[in-house]
Amino acid sequence: MFVDADADLKMAGEIALNAKVQRPAVCNAMETLLVDGKIAKTFLPTIVQRLGEKNVQLRVDADAEAILKSEVRSPKSEVRRATEQDFYTEYNDYILNVRVVDGVKAAIDTSTNTARRIRTASSRRTRAHAKQFLAEVDSAAVYWNASTRFTDGGEFGMGAENRHQHR
Repeated sequence: MFVDADADLKMAGEIALNAKVQRPAVCNAMETLLVDGKIAKTFLPTIVQRLGEKNVQLRVDADAEAILKSEVRSPKSEVRRATEQDFYTEYNDYILNVRVVDGVKAAIDTSTNTARRIRTASSRRTRAHAKQFLAEVDSAAVYWNASTRFTDGGEFGMGAENRHQHR
């Protein structure tokens, strides 16, 4: 999921929470959250607190770690520095990667060249960025203002999901 600098942050928070915690054990649960650096200091502390209430462990890049150390008194989540391999990992669990990026182009590059797991562009006012993101991310499913939960293995002819959740 990518949260653009002009996103509706309340909506982005709701989408992120749903995309990670509704059913974390399925293939379409969010595994990586990319946040534009322009709004990271505003968005990250709020979403980290909410994810912590759901016992989500966070694997964060250096920029996100610095923000969280300065802006969050005592996160309810376990927060640790991510390795590059973490951004290639499908956890199917209450674990989320977080990376701060420099705008939509960096989110696209990160999504296409690194994780290839990005599925959501969340922005209400930045139609041009959303259209660019949707057009340029190389993925089976890319959404705008929607949770990754709308796509399931069954939708792609890959069979039913395991209904068991880890917690």
